Amino acid sequence: MMVINPRWGTLIVWITGISSNLCDQMAKTQKNKATSYHLGQLKAKLAKLKRELLTPSGGGGGGGAGFDVARTGVASIGFIGFPSVGKSTLMSRLTGQHSEAAAYEFTTLTSVPGQVVYNGAPLQIIDLPGIIEGAKDGRGRGRQVIAVAKTCHLIFIVLDVNKPLTDKRVIEAELEGFGIRINKEPPNITFRKKDKGGLNITSTVPLTHIDHGEIKAVMSEYRINSADITIRCDATVDDLIDVLEAKSRSYIPVVYCLNKIDSISIEELDLLYRIPNAVPISSEHGWNIDELMEAMWDKLNLVRVYTKPKGKQPDYSQPVVLRSTRCTVEDFVSQISFMWRAPFWPSPAEPHVQNPN
Repeated sequence: MMVINPRWGTLIVWITGISSNLCDQMAKTQKNKATSYHLGQLKAKLAKLKRELLTPSGGGGGGGAGFDVARTGVASIGFIGFPSVGKSTLMSRLTGQHSEAAAYEFTTLTSVPGQVVYNGAPLQIIDLPGIIEGAKDGRGRGRQVIAVAKTCHLIFIVLDVNKPLTDKRVIEAELEGFGIRINKEPPNITFRKKDKGGLNITSTVPLTHIDHGEIKAVMSEYRINSADITIRCDATVDDLIDVLEAKSRSYIPVVYCLNKIDSISIEELDLLYRIPNAVPISSEHGWNIDELMEAMWDKLNLVRVYTKPKGKQPDYSQPVVLRSTRCTVEDFVSQISFMWRAPFWPSPAEPHVQNPN
């Protein structure tokens, strides 16, 4: 059972109030050369306050305690969505794992893990409880739910096709507010802190969204007086802050599952296909599940390695599946049995002698 420190709730209210005031100030400030420094400081202050919500020092409600599950398989996919959008039905459709489903909200009250094997890869599916607007600020234990999603390799955002764009914007804002960057790569910005020498700012491309005044304002707010900063993309202030707050940022691919297409017309379905990274489905009837699985595979960017036993034909039935970011020989060896590992990694006590055969 998770015990929440009562001071944590007070801290959330206090930080949320200050954050709201900062957002109001930024909304009322017109951006120009005279105000760029001030806006940079406000954005940096807001980012630091949000970090306090993401990584509370006192403990008691910031993490995913009570919802996280033991990880299995080569990758994990988390379901995020509002209550009663069909996450549990989709979970059962993909994995055969029973997840409580009913015609009322908040049916799933804890994380339900399951597994599916696709293209030879064992993948873990995690059905998470539904979230509500304000989840990133602690409403409905949404922070714990999003904290688990933040550790997944892929997120399925499950939406009701009757209001997909409205719900999509709200959920994206909740995830972004918790440090999740959706379908993005880390900004191509190099930052190296120094002991002295001041700020050395260089860019290899024209900067249209940020100027040196804003950069200096952000650095001043973070109490960084000397650093080498190299910008290789048309970055924004938010991109620069993301680099400084790298420990609390996660860049996760997302597939939008537009569920319940059995309740709309063909003309409306054609419009849904215009939404990027989206797959219209019906979890109730199993429609378009194959396309969803293909989109999942493409987003995970997994690598299949086929082994060739000595003196035999290659084995195409059981590939070793690796993540594209972890596909070294060592990663490959870690996926197979200890008996395979021994010839590659002899123990220090054994002499490293080449087998003449």
